[in-house]
Amino acid sequence: MPGPRSAAVLTALLLLAGLSACGEEETPQPAATSAGAGPIRLGSLAPISGRNSYSGEAMVNAAKLAVSEVNAAGGVLGRQIELVAEDDACDPGTAVSAAQAVIKKDVAAFVGGYCSSAVVPTLKIFHDAGVPMIIALANSTDLLEPGYDSLFLICGTVIAEAEFAVDWMKKLGGTRLSVVHDGTSFPITLADSTAKRARKTGKLKVVGELKLSQGAGDYRRIAGSIIDSRADVVYYTGYYGEANQLIKDLRGEGFTGKVVVGDGATDGPLLADLSAAESREVYGTALIVPEFMPELKDWAQRYQAAYGTAPGPSTAESYDAVMVAVDAIKRAGSTDHEAIRTALGATDYAGLSGPMSFNDDGTRAVPKFLLLKADGKNLTLVS
Repeated sequence: MPGPRSAAVLTALLLLAGLSACGEEETPQPAATSAGAGPIRLGSLAPISGRNSYSGEAMVNAAKLAVSEVNAAGGVLGRQIELVAEDDACDPGTAVSAAQAVIKKDVAAFVGGYCSSAVVPTLKIFHDAGVPMIIALANSTDLLEPGYDSLFLICGTVIAEAEFAVDWMKKLGGTRLSVVHDGTSFPITLADSTAKRARKTGKLKVVGELKLSQGAGDYRRIAGSIIDSRADVVYYTGYYGEANQLIKDLRGEGFTGKVVVGDGATDGPLLADLSAAESREVYGTALIVPEFMPELKDWAQRYQAAYGTAPGPSTAESYDAVMVAVDAIKRAGSTDHEAIRTALGATDYAGLSGPMSFNDDGTRAVPKFLLLKADGKNLTLVS
């Protein structure tokens, strides 16, 4: 979204707390399928370090909350659930190593994934091990490219988000659109889908498709190109670190139009150091944000009690991923990978993020997106 045998007791305690020690080497344990034969492990990858750690930590916390609540209710198949979470730092190379570490824990299913660029290179690893993947947040169409029948996406794909974004940018008065991405999987596919949707519907004239470099000191050249194109709306499809700097540079260069960011940028401190003038007319297409959903009040209070902070974006979907896995294991009556995969395909579950069922390609049947607007240092709900 990582000891020696003398440290085995400490390792077990860490796992029961919901997070495995990073980089730990262990001899794989055969998966037991009978009740009471040991904990059932669920694997997860999330950006626990790096620029997206804000979101990764929230994801892991939500997954841990789901695990603790399932265990408090008696577990599943008479066994406790254990979360094996590894750091992928939203980096493809780190993610591959982390995935291999998770596989060694002999997990029943995968329940993580934030940055698509980090998840994509792990797909074959989990597929070859037979592990079904319930992908919590990542939603690039690149995930579907291998055609695996063992992938299930909690979020709607970029195609659905692009349709939502184009419709709303038109409603906001946009006529000339410049799309900007950061060159990684999810942002590229969301940008491409948005431009394609705009052209197909004729709702917006696409006047620019630009790429910026992650972590650059400024994006004034990009801002200048956008202004020269006479765009009146910008859709940035990358993550919040670059989005924050791009907004500063757009306003600094004199852009007065609307800036819309994708869901990877609404999940994090997007507005932290922007002035009122810089954040004016800034919007975001978002996934589930618990604070805007009264029906999640009780769950939000449980999360607050557990972690001392309100649940932000990326939490509801991560919680749902664990609960969908538990539901599938219960219906399968086994931790056999194929039995779980088959059960996942027949999912009909009422999740925090809404009704949950999957199309034949593993995409969610009814995805949900929100439109947010900046109001000072906060984002408020538009629709």
